[in-house]
Formats: sequence, C-alpha cells, structure tokens
Amino acid sequence: MMADAMLDPGRPVLVTYATGSGSTTGVAEAVGRALTQAGAAVQVRPVQAVRDLSLYRAVVVGGAVQRGQWLPEAMQFVRKHQAALSRMPFAAFLVCITLAMPGAERYRPMVAGYLEPVRQLVRPVSEGLFAGVLDLGKVPSAADRLKFRLSVALGVWKEGDHRDWGAIHRWGTSLEPLLAQDNAG
Repeated sequence: MMADAMLDPGRPVLVTYATGSGSTTGVAEAVGRALTQAGAAVQVRPVQAVRDLSLYRAVVVGGAVQRGQWLPEAMQFVRKHQAALSRMPFAAFLVCITLAMPGAERYRPMVAGYLEPVRQLVRPVSEGLFAGVLDLGKVPSAADRLKFRLSVALGVWKEGDHRDWGAIHRWGTSLEPLLAQDNAG
C-alpha cells in the first residue's frame, strides 16, 4: 500500500537542492523543467524549505560541491530523510567546478566519488554530474578567491558559466521513467 501511494502519478516529483552561490539553483530549475516536459508534476524547492516527503512520489536531491564534498545541507537532508528516500525513487546530482577544467573527463570518476556518502545512505536510480559557474566575486573566502584567481591566471579554469544546459536537460528528461519505478521492494 505504501508503494502504491509513493507511485501515485498525481503526486509531484520533488527537486530539491543546496547551493553555495546560486548555480545549483539554476540546475535544479532546469531539471524540474525537463521533468515537467517529460510529463511529471514537479516542485522545485531548496532543501531548507522541505519538511515532509510523503507529499511526493519521488525525490531528486542536488548540491554544490565545495572542498571535495557535497554541501552539508544536502547531506543533512539525505540523512534526515534516509528512511523515506529508501522507500521511493530517488536521484541525486552535483554541481562541481572541477568539471569545467580542461580535460575534465579524466576527473569525472573523482567527482562521482563525491556522491559516495549519499550512496552509502540511499542508492540513487541515477546520478547527474555537472559543471557550475565560476564567479570570483561569489567565492566566500579571500584565501579561496586568491587561489581561484591564480588558477584562472594559470589557465586551470576560466571564469563564467560552465553549465551544459543540454546535458542537464537530457539527464532531467531521462529521470521521468526512472522516478516512476517502484523501489520500495
């Protein structure tokens, strides 16, 4: 009975996120639009605004990566809702500037590893890995700003928006059938 309630197609998919400087918000909104275009009812909300997962048939959680870890708010959300997430279709994504580096494909396995703490709690049906935005004005600490400025000067990164909207849309669209499956087994 619980599984039937979770899969009720009238209930929306939740796309929730934690962001450091705003680029993850844009990714979450794009995933929500893709899911809507694929036929799902969707709500997009920051993790801090979500209290009750029983309102949703499936959940997509996203977070920015800082210092090699998903933002603490995203991890706290998964920990807090682990039991509910394990009874419903669940997907995860991350936004990481490392994926904007030249030759970023060689870093994908390392970046994918940033979701290992999530996988240890709840196994996602799909994972999205996306580059973000490098806006030096939004880097919070002076020391980190200096490091990024040096990295930009050395050609490690370029400032700007590195999100691949096509890849984000394709991933979001691919989620709809996965989020319609019953993993309450």
